[in-house]
Amino acid sequence: MRIAVDAMGGDHAPEVTVKGSIDAVKEYGINVVLVGNKNLIEKELKKYDYDRNNIEIVHTEEAITNEEEPVKAIRKKKDSSMVVAMNMVKDKEADAVISAGSTGALLAGGLFIIKRIKGIDRGALASVYPTKKGISLLLDAGANTDSRAKYLQQFAIMGSVYSNKVLGVENPKVGLINIGVEEGKGNGLTKEAFKLLSDTDVNFYGNLEARDIPEGYADVMVADGFVGNIVLKLTEGLALSIFSMLKEEFMKSFKSKIGALMLKPGLKQFKKKLDYSEYGGAPLLGIKRPVIKAHGSSNSRAIKNAIRQAKVFVENNVIEKIENDIEKLGGNDDTKQ
Repeated sequence: MRIAVDAMGGDHAPEVTVKGSIDAVKEYGINVVLVGNKNLIEKELKKYDYDRNNIEIVHTEEAITNEEEPVKAIRKKKDSSMVVAMNMVKDKEADAVISAGSTGALLAGGLFIIKRIKGIDRGALASVYPTKKGISLLLDAGANTDSRAKYLQQFAIMGSVYSNKVLGVENPKVGLINIGVEEGKGNGLTKEAFKLLSDTDVNFYGNLEARDIPEGYADVMVADGFVGNIVLKLTEGLALSIFSMLKEEFMKSFKSKIGALMLKPGLKQFKKKLDYSEYGGAPLLGIKRPVIKAHGSSNSRAIKNAIRQAKVFVENNVIEKIENDIEKLGGNDDTKQ
């Protein structure tokens, strides 16, 4: 298996992308192609011992930054690390691509370079979401700010396949994020989506209120990208704030410091459950080849886990299963889009 890594993508590239790739090669026995500035990549590689037969460098002169307009950058920067890596996957020179770079550019690249699966109207970012019961899959996490009910139906199908094949959930339950659990709740989009999902071959749980999301009642949580991204970012910010407030309280007195020392192992384990680096990244579902979006501030562990995630993605033929399930719906007329 050959995984292409955008070595220049992310806040801490190429240090963490190189280290994470080396760790993945050692642990998972795969081949990694580091795409980016050869001189900078080689400088990082010299720090480590590794099997040089398993890591290859593809040199590029350019890199796409978060400040650039995504579509324009994808179209103009043909020699950027992200575009070259995605073209390798499109041309089947690599089995999957991982990038911690610009989310917008990666989404544009998925659409314009790799293309959508036939029958899929919109691709979706699927983010792993920690819950009391373990983890759930949230999609769309921000690829589409405006959606139709049909898109949410397709998100449910894709999320179910990914949850089963990659996360190992048997017959995953699908919940529709809404303002109430009753069938008649919500706006026009969620009401129509509820009806569609009720008649779709997925294990539909029903509506899911925001306060119930952390409970883990649903294995797959479906929403338009606007709502999904707010849920994700609010949760990230809330978790950081809670840990910051706890730290302040624990440091207020000698007694509280002793209490913090006693609670430290449990708090450390709790924090680990909320750590994005444990899960790797968010797959872009709905396009023809595997693409994983790693967090912009990913450390080497997150990159390693994103590569593991891509490996499982490929090994379990997720895209083929999505294609088959979408075909059962009758697909759609792509010429109308």
